[in-house]
Amino acid sequence: MALRQCAIYGKGGIGKSTTTQNLVAALAEAGKKVMIVGCDPKADSTRLILHSKAQTTVMHLAAEAGSVEDLELEDVLSVGFGDVKCVESGGPEPGVGCAGRGVITAINFLEEEGAYEEDLDFVFYDVLGDVVCGGFAMPIRENKAQEIYIVCSGEMMAMYAANNIAKGIVKYANSGGVRLAGLICNSRNTDREDELIEALAAKLGTQMIHFVPRDNEVQHAEIRRMTVIEYNPKHKQADEYRALAQKVIGNTKFVIPTPVSMDELEDLLMEFGIMEEEDESIVGQTAAEASA
Repeated sequence: MALRQCAIYGKGGIGKSTTTQNLVAALAEAGKKVMIVGCDPKADSTRLILHSKAQTTVMHLAAEAGSVEDLELEDVLSVGFGDVKCVESGGPEPGVGCAGRGVITAINFLEEEGAYEEDLDFVFYDVLGDVVCGGFAMPIRENKAQEIYIVCSGEMMAMYAANNIAKGIVKYANSGGVRLAGLICNSRNTDREDELIEALAAKLGTQMIHFVPRDNEVQHAEIRRMTVIEYNPKHKQADEYRALAQKVIGNTKFVIPTPVSMDELEDLLMEFGIMEEEDESIVGQTAAEASA
């Protein structure tokens, strides 16, 4: 099969890196050859696959070596569970320069060193997704990733971020082949969460590709720096990630999304009771004043 390049976006703290690594572990278990390129300065996109605190990043190694030209592919690429290849782009010191630059440097380096030419089935970019600015938009903008999956939940800010990312995809969809491939709901156990994300997906013209229920086994595995697939392969949560992997393998619904306005998003949240119709008399009133 042809190499499929997928980017996973989503609001910070939504469980994007955890979801990506569990999905990739399930793909590897199913016999797929996969590479993860971590595009988050935290460099936490590969630790469950490698059982390590944090992989040494391309930016860090380049700074030590003098320049990225002084690096070899084996310096930056580690192999973990299921023969998954792992690379972390890294970023500058906090407060210095654009964190997105590391993403650009890392992807260019991997291309030049032939990392994409081995018999890979999938490359996953795990991208910091609150901001669709310069470097973080690179997988979309430079036509690196054709398939974008957005990890979200039934919380307002997660949905707001998903809608923003959809806007970023639209911006570059016409000039390149980038498409929205679906929403992955990483459940936060909010009311009618699956229905809400289905409704958001419909508005964006896409699908909720899978609903991942909340389960403490994910945390138990994480403490050991492992995916659920490796830590407890017989657990029902491992089957959820396998189901997601099969849906990704068989996915053919790649769309140019139809982002909604802020008003439409708020209407949807009100319809599901996430936001209340604001009663003018209580706006700006503290809890103490309201109970007085």
